Amino acid sequence: MDIFAPKLSGMQFLEFTRLLGEIDVFKGHWRKLQEIRAEKLAQLRQVTTIESAASSTRIEGAELSDAEVAQVLQGVSMESFRARDESEVRGYGDLLQAVFDSHSNIPFDENHIKQLHKILLSYSSKDEWHRGEYKKQANHVDARHPDGRVEVIFDTPSPFDTPRLMSQQVELTRAALAGGEIHPLIVIARFIVEFLAIHPFQDGNGRLSRGLTTLLLLHTGYGYVPYSSLERVVEENKTAYYSALRESQAAMRADPTAFGEWLLFLLRALQAQKRNLEAKLEVEQSMLQLTEVQQQMLDLVSRHGRATSTMLARALEMPARTVRYHLEVLIGQRLIEPHGEKRGRYYTRAQRTVAPVAFEAPVSPMAAILAEILERGGRIGRGDLIRLVRRYEYDPRTIGTMHGRRLAHLRRDAKTGESVLTSRGQEIAEQHLFTARLARGVRRGAVDPGEGGTPR
Repeated sequence: MDIFAPKLSGMQFLEFTRLLGEIDVFKGHWRKLQEIRAEKLAQLRQVTTIESAASSTRIEGAELSDAEVAQVLQGVSMESFRARDESEVRGYGDLLQAVFDSHSNIPFDENHIKQLHKILLSYSSKDEWHRGEYKKQANHVDARHPDGRVEVIFDTPSPFDTPRLMSQQVELTRAALAGGEIHPLIVIARFIVEFLAIHPFQDGNGRLSRGLTTLLLLHTGYGYVPYSSLERVVEENKTAYYSALRESQAAMRADPTAFGEWLLFLLRALQAQKRNLEAKLEVEQSMLQLTEVQQQMLDLVSRHGRATSTMLARALEMPARTVRYHLEVLIGQRLIEPHGEKRGRYYTRAQRTVAPVAFEAPVSPMAAILAEILERGGRIGRGDLIRLVRRYEYDPRTIGTMHGRRLAHLRRDAKTGESVLTSRGQEIAEQHLFTARLARGVRRGAVDPGEGGTPR
């Protein structure tokens, strides 16, 4: 099980232990934190399903808002919805519903992974030929440029190799989770990064990977995940998601333990998911302490959007002084907010949402240097290389390492003395350039590295 021991720097290890501790403390407290009404938990899960379906499909290029996704999941079909967007939302909604409702009855094996893929694509007639089956055609991750040129970003295993690789990864993951010696979040992170590298299905790999992440989290005791959207966190940090994924997959070709960047991204996302849920629970727990009158007041404010003390006094047939007392309690609980001066003051529901947590996409100076060499034609003179390394504030002594015998990124041209990119160096450079394009907003003509190999 050495492959499940992630290679981490000293600073990465400190962050890893801090994140793991925070997430697992919340996991341990979850049962105590469930002291809210069942209908409120149901509402939280419904909101999570909408947010997750919206975010997971928007990551792949869909364009529906949360409100439109809510309508789609309620069975409303509108002319304004793109057919593909609507089918993806419905499929992901059904997938989440199955995982949330029946995770204890969904074993983690290849057959059930295929069944979940079938659910995911169940509303897409054009995907019927490969639904629930491993890929039948090559699906390398590529990007189509405006001039029509297609660039291969990442080579994926062939359809012939896919069944063997999937069987191997599923069995390794099952054994690691059953053994209990390795923390389950490490096991989950490694399976997901391998799953996306294999790209086992013709299409839908990114969406399915997020559904499988939720399934494995529920299997390993993280019972709170249906009440806060992990997909929303990923959407808010899309560039960092791509960067961590591509960097780890490229590094793992040479070293199977080099998935540290992806592991840290997943833990940061789980931390943000947990904190979002804590904020929601804080509101619900505050409401548990309300009297019947205060709950009625809060309902009136919510129903009307805004209310004055005079309006509340009339509606509840209550003295103005009593109303003001209860309003102060609701303000103290941060459930409502006052607006305006004393004479024209009105009240609205407080907005206690957690601001999106932004993860910095890891930028490797080495990758940036190699990318610039690639853009110069793949070769560079010694003087230019030294200046380039210094511009990126990188230690010039690493030039020797870049030309090293093991996993060399550059090689010397004996005739010209120039440094030339090796295949390894070119791959890292292409990954860096791909992530940079994503940061600038690659549109739907490019394939999401998590999905399939055919441009949408």
